[in-house]
Amino acid sequence: MTPYDQSAYRVRLEWGPVGGVEVVDRHTYAVVADVLSFTTCVSVAVDRGLEVLPWRASSPDEDADTYADRHAAVRALGRDEAREHGGVSLSPASLRDAPPDLRRVVLPSPNGATTVVALAERCAGVVAGCLRNRTAVAGWLAERLAEGGAVALVPAGERWAADGSLRPAAEDLYGVGAVLEALLAAVPDLTASPEAVAALTAWRAAAGASADVAGALRATGSGRELVERGYATDVDIAAELDASDHVPVLTGTTFVSGSGGVRAL
Repeated sequence: MTPYDQSAYRVRLEWGPVGGVEVVDRHTYAVVADVLSFTTCVSVAVDRGLEVLPWRASSPDEDADTYADRHAAVRALGRDEAREHGGVSLSPASLRDAPPDLRRVVLPSPNGATTVVALAERCAGVVAGCLRNRTAVAGWLAERLAEGGAVALVPAGERWAADGSLRPAAEDLYGVGAVLEALLAAVPDLTASPEAVAALTAWRAAAGASADVAGALRATGSGRELVERGYATDVDIAAELDASDHVPVLTGTTFVSGSGGVRAL
């Protein structure tokens, strides 16, 4: 046991793929949040009935195009590339407006997808959490926690351009904090680590009495960046609190819609 062990708590929190691995085991369900990109994209895609295959930032075996071809899927492009050439990307708006014949999409991501892949074989299950589905995800978790186990909240964070190191992102902390708020409403006696409680506090402070979720997201560094680049709509979609009843559950290598669960609020 290390000083960073959180096994005394049923709700835990650590950042990114490295931290996430430290707080999961075979009896832990992991909730990954990459609010202004990956997990909101997964939520929008699953709402449309799409299957989503996460792709980590770098794979030693094959590239994302080959992987997409092998799974009869379309590879998502970068936001700017898709805006120039067309197609779906790590923009929730692009997935909402995708052609009706799209069925499967590969979402490459250095943050959300990379974290999901790192956790996939180490825990009881991985779900893509965000503000759009936080109550549905909490309901899904509550049903499973009735039989024991724990939850690891894993904000994916972003990356600093200078060296690729993890940049803790406020919006991801809000995302897992919002899930925790709904989960505690359903299962009030859950014990939460100080790290998890900090996320809950951050979410409640950000949302505030006015419940201006879009304003809170736009005020973050990631939100300001997206607005400046012309992707304000993506921020607005990410702020659609409780808009979705679908729970994106990783099944094998693919996110599909799990049970909508029990509404926690």
